Amino acid sequence: MVLRIGGLASGMDIDTLVEQLMTAEKVPLDKINQKKTYTEWQRDDYREMNSLLLDLDTTIFNGVAKEASYIKKTVAISNSDALSVKNVNSTIDFSGTVKIEEIASAASMHSYTKSRVTDSSKPLSEYGLTADQTITISAINKDGVMQEKPYELTITKEDTLDSIISKINKDSGVTAFYDTFTQKISFTAKNTGNIAGSGDIDRTPEIILTDTGDGQVGNKFFNNILGINSNNVLAADKDAGNAGTNAKVEYNGLEITRPSNTFTINGVEFTAKKVTTDPVTFSSTPDVDSILDTITQFVNKYNEAVEKIRAKTTESKYRDYAPLTDAQKEDMTEDEIEKWEKLAKSGTLKNDSILTNVLSKMRSNFSSPVSGTSTYTQLSQIGITTTANYLDGGKLTIDEDKLREAISADPNAVYELFQKDGDTSSEQGIARRLRDSLKTAMTDITAKAGKASSVNNTFTLGKVLNNYSDQITRFEDKLEMLESRYWARFTAMETAINKANSQSTYLTSMFSS
Repeated sequence: MVLRIGGLASGMDIDTLVEQLMTAEKVPLDKINQKKTYTEWQRDDYREMNSLLLDLDTTIFNGVAKEASYIKKTVAISNSDALSVKNVNSTIDFSGTVKIEEIASAASMHSYTKSRVTDSSKPLSEYGLTADQTITISAINKDGVMQEKPYELTITKEDTLDSIISKINKDSGVTAFYDTFTQKISFTAKNTGNIAGSGDIDRTPEIILTDTGDGQVGNKFFNNILGINSNNVLAADKDAGNAGTNAKVEYNGLEITRPSNTFTINGVEFTAKKVTTDPVTFSSTPDVDSILDTITQFVNKYNEAVEKIRAKTTESKYRDYAPLTDAQKEDMTEDEIEKWEKLAKSGTLKNDSILTNVLSKMRSNFSSPVSGTSTYTQLSQIGITTTANYLDGGKLTIDEDKLREAISADPNAVYELFQKDGDTSSEQGIARRLRDSLKTAMTDITAKAGKASSVNNTFTLGKVLNNYSDQITRFEDKLEMLESRYWARFTAMETAINKANSQSTYLTSMFSS
């Protein structure tokens, strides 16, 4: 380390002199830092464009590219208090009649006598449980058959009835309830239906309770402590239970039964609510408003992407406005810095080939007809065209009346126009083509600018940034050595002057004596 002597002998401001010399030497370093900052701006703008394209791609995927967007139906029902009808996946309109003869209900059972439990918050040891027991509960499934694997729970004498009920209600196929007033417990199947297909007790239970592991007669959890039978059939024999029932309906003249009040026929979901004397009629039509809204959202998002990409690729580039250095910012106000950097950041993606190419491909995706479709081959046939102003860059506009007419006539044909599959681009629907173009552009942008999680050496601009960082490090080391050299020279000068002054003082004192 060089000893620095700051002008004590010469009277010169060495600190200021070295600082001024180094300011001139730092000019190349400032230029490298400015290039690095500009590259970072460019990288961030690329990533913003990638997010824009991804947002458009997601809108397409969740909207016009999904069949579910086009099968939405408006359903008219003559008696909505008795029946509800909802389209699940039917691609065609439907109609018919449903007469509801029986409503499905759940099997249940309860204690035939008071349980030993008087306080459900106290440990079971107080009510006769002396050792661990394993209990199991089997119940009817949604499809009307018993579950294959019963729910199993080990209980201890430290457990309370409240804690056991909480676990049963959470994980088993039944809901349990303890009534402190009657000191009885009830179990109700979570699913409706009758195992044997009728509501009569036919010795085929929907709820089965077992308890094992104690080995002590008279201390079984269900039978002795809770006073409840082992299944709902035996409970019914003691007027303490009932069987589940199936829903029975007459669908378009055909009598059918289902274990649940909610069931699906031909892609349409029905929910029986109450018994009817007269048939309930229903019919569907396309939900034009909902389908129109989905397409409109897509068009708006597409236009937003076109506008932002075009604005970015055509904005002016101000070469006289380089990124500001820290020293330059110190002499400027915040408002001046903001105005300067707005111009400095402009044009980072001017005429960028990736973005201009994807705009061109997107316009081609829309203008080229889709071959092999059943009805529509171009968007113009359903009321979607490009705007007349060429400066819009290919934005879309919607003739709402024409689009409504196309949706009402055949929503499946509209879906086919957007999402038809095919081996070649000409055979593919417009949404498929567009997503392919977006995917290519996003891949190219990622290769150039990476993602937020990317490491610099995995993408082009990142490697450029790494190179600038290396240059900056080397140049800073060079400047440090140069500054040390300047100080060494000035220190040598100060030392020489100081020595000369000492000799002069000595000689003066010799001659004057």
